[in-house]
Amino acid sequence: MRLYGVLWAACLAATVSLSPAARADVVLSTSNDPGIELDYRLNKLLNKERTAFGRLDAARLERLSTLPETKRFTKTEPAKVKYSVGYIDNLPRASGGDAWKCLAEALYFEARGESVKGQFAVAEVILNRVDSVHYPDSVCGVIRQGTGRKFACQFTYTCDGHAEVVHEKKAWNRVAKVARLMLDGAARTLTKGATHYHTKAVNPRWAKKFPRTTTIGVHHFYRMPTRVSSVEVSPVPWLQ
Repeated sequence: MRLYGVLWAACLAATVSLSPAARADVVLSTSNDPGIELDYRLNKLLNKERTAFGRLDAARLERLSTLPETKRFTKTEPAKVKYSVGYIDNLPRASGGDAWKCLAEALYFEARGESVKGQFAVAEVILNRVDSVHYPDSVCGVIRQGTGRKFACQFTYTCDGHAEVVHEKKAWNRVAKVARLMLDGAARTLTKGATHYHTKAVNPRWAKKFPRTTTIGVHHFYRMPTRVSSVEVSPVPWLQ
């Protein structure tokens, strides 16, 4: 018995003096201590991990050990609008509420035959009126102002006696996108604050006193004078 104890102590001492890798290969009895078996399995797994990492080249090891950078989401400015058919046609189909529908209808019935730039210009006039204290403060209100009263319609199509029926689907899809872009905050830089327009085919009296801001397509655009009370304005100032 005494000799057996000495041999057991020597075995333990030898095991302790081994390197971690060597100790991992020494199987010890775990009948009385489950923790020893757990340590053994853990060491074995760690040794496999060390061996695997040892086979990797330095560059790959660095990539694996580097944490990915946290994405930073920054608010970006909206893309600049391009006044071209190609740009508009590539945009997704537009939709919206009452303001969008009113603006899209106005562009369809008033300017669908105009260039894309001309359609944006008409939209600017409508939204400039919404912002003006001299007109209703909503898109639908501006477009329908005077509708139902003789010679008081602000937009011809609302009082021409014809039902507003969309027959040209392609033209509708384009003006709908223009309306969506304008309501979403596209810059109003084409008409320089214009609140009026008329076609080149007419020459209203008020046009001689209103400052003309630009001409786009078949329309002349005008800004309301500073002293509007001194100017005689036609009941339909942008008659087409």
